Amino acid sequence: MTSPNPSATAAAGGPQDLTPPKGTSSHSFRRIVTDFGWPRIIIFIFLVALFVAAPAVGVRIDASLSDVFNRFGQNAIFVLALVPMIQAGCGLNFGLSLGIISGLLGATLSVQCGLHGMVGFLGAIILAAPFSVLFGWLYGRLLNKVKGEEMTIAMYVGFAGVMFMCIMWLLLPYTAPDMIWGYAGKGLRTTISVENYWLQILNNFLPVRVGPFFKFPTGEILFVALAAFCMWLFMRTKTGTALTAVGSNPDYARSSGISVDRMRIISVILSTFLGAAGIITYEQSFGFIQLYTAPLAMPFTAIAAILIGGASVNKASMVNVVVGAFLFQGLLTMTPSVINSALQTDMSEVVRIVVSNGIIIYALTRKSKVTK
Repeated sequence: MTSPNPSATAAAGGPQDLTPPKGTSSHSFRRIVTDFGWPRIIIFIFLVALFVAAPAVGVRIDASLSDVFNRFGQNAIFVLALVPMIQAGCGLNFGLSLGIISGLLGATLSVQCGLHGMVGFLGAIILAAPFSVLFGWLYGRLLNKVKGEEMTIAMYVGFAGVMFMCIMWLLLPYTAPDMIWGYAGKGLRTTISVENYWLQILNNFLPVRVGPFFKFPTGEILFVALAAFCMWLFMRTKTGTALTAVGSNPDYARSSGISVDRMRIISVILSTFLGAAGIITYEQSFGFIQLYTAPLAMPFTAIAAILIGGASVNKASMVNVVVGAFLFQGLLTMTPSVINSALQTDMSEVVRIVVSNGIIIYALTRKSKVTK
């Protein structure tokens, strides 16, 4: 008697052999590792190891966690600002410095107008909005002329914008005594304190304290959550869907009646505005407005964070933002605390540079492999 044909049995609706082929579990593991990436896995394991080793070198875990949450709240909106341009196919926003400059203009104008408390913080964001729209519109029009080279051009645009503002911070007619150089009476200082204006206005809103060392910045985290939720809602609107369609398949989007250039400009304006809101959120927590060359490095840390979170140069989500910002800031918090205590040396800046640029290089080389 011949054995039944498995394909014929399956086609007839009979019993099928559901036993997975040999090596399925190992194949799935390799696929997970490939998708997630060894650098992200190593960073996660390294971060866990730092938390485990912390008590052994005299580092308090509660104080470290408090610092991680605070840093996460300070920097998460920068990471969120990258999502619109990635989804629209403009790549990683190395020109985020333009948004940061907009936020610096809003913050300094808020101090110039003498705004305090929540009015000062929200006023800074409102005052930054016109600059972010203008800069984003010009920046977006430029990127539309250099399609395929957006990330390279963006880096030069961000650098040029920061250098230009190094001149303007000395020439703009600010008069607030808390901001201008004392000996000359004109030009803005490199570092401006917001202590008398809106220092930690978000951090001190309904904070959760556990013991003398742990403080959860409830207001700051809620503000980040609100921004992420608004972005999530926007990406599900008609405009947000069109924006994603442009990034996924611009030819199909164009044939569907979507203006590709218009969607790209909208994504750049939105990214620039979020960059402005991000620096103001950072300043209220950090306590100072930092001018001149300070914005140069900020885009790189934000880009490294979203890539650590699992995003690519073509696709990003809210999960990538949250996971990436937490992992990256956790790494930058725990590394100097644990390793410096163990080795009695300062390695924080070295780790930041290696991780930031290493992850960016890794992501760009992965894209080039995919596009070949």
